[in-house]
Amino acid sequence: MPNNQITSLHSPHVERVKALLGSRGKKIRQTEKEFIADGVQCVREVLSASLVDAPELINLFVTEKGFAKLQAEIAAEILEGAPIVHVSDAVMNEMAETESPQGILALCKFTQMTLYKIKQREAKKIAYFWEIQDPGNSGTVIRTAEALGFDAVVFSKNSVDVYSPKTVRATVGALWHIPVVESVDVEELIDFATAGDFYTIALAGDALAGDGSGSITDLPKSEKTILIFGNEARGLPEIAGVNARVAIPMKGKSESLNVASAAAIAMFEVGIR
Repeated sequence: MPNNQITSLHSPHVERVKALLGSRGKKIRQTEKEFIADGVQCVREVLSASLVDAPELINLFVTEKGFAKLQAEIAAEILEGAPIVHVSDAVMNEMAETESPQGILALCKFTQMTLYKIKQREAKKIAYFWEIQDPGNSGTVIRTAEALGFDAVVFSKNSVDVYSPKTVRATVGALWHIPVVESVDVEELIDFATAGDFYTIALAGDALAGDGSGSITDLPKSEKTILIFGNEARGLPEIAGVNARVAIPMKGKSESLNVASAAAIAMFEVGIR
C-alpha cells in the first residue's frame, strides 16, 4: 500500500468525483468544465492526446490493482509524469459510477469548442447530429468519426451531454483526438457551411432510398463536406439550404438503421471511399 493512499470516504476528492457523477452532474460538469473518464483505454488516450485543446488530466485516481493495470499497458516514462492519486478499494467503490470499477478514474477539465475554433483549424469533414439522445450512440459516433478521418463532430441543442460518464466511456478515448462542439442550431450550422463553402448532406430518416432521396453511394466527392444526421426516433426536420438529402440503400427487410450504424456507413463513404 502506498504511504499516501487515500482511505477516507469523506475525502474532498471523493466528494468532487461523486458530484460530477451524481444526479446534478450535468450542471456541475457544464459549469466547472470538468468530467470523469474511467478505465485503461480512456486513460491511455488521455495520456497520449493528439488534439490541440484536448481535455486536460487533473488527477488520476487508482487502486493498487488499477495502478498495476496501467503499468502493464502504459510506458513507465508516460506514467511517471501523471498526477496519480492512490486510493483504497473502498474509496474507489464510493467514487465510481459502475458496479465493478476497474480501479482507474481520471478527473479531467475540458475547453469549450466552437465552430469558430474548428474553422480556424481548417476542418474539411464534419459530422453533425441533431438532437441525438442516447449516450452510447453519441460516444460511438465520436469514436467512428475520429477513426474515419473526420475533423470534427458537432451536436445540436437538446442533444446528449457529451461529457456524461456513459458517453465518455463509449468514445473509448476519441475525445482526446477529435474536437467536439455542442449546442449548435441547425440554422447556425447551415450559415457556417454556406460561408465556408461546405457541401451539406442530410441523411433521410428512412434509410431506404425510396422517399425521393438519392443514394449516398451516388454523391459527388467534395473536399469540404458536412454530414447531417437526425434524432434516433424522429429523424431530421426539413432543413432549408441543404445541398443533398440522401439515404442508405438496403437489401433486407429492415426499415431503418440505428443512427450510429448509419453514421458509420455514411462517414466511410465520405471520409475514406
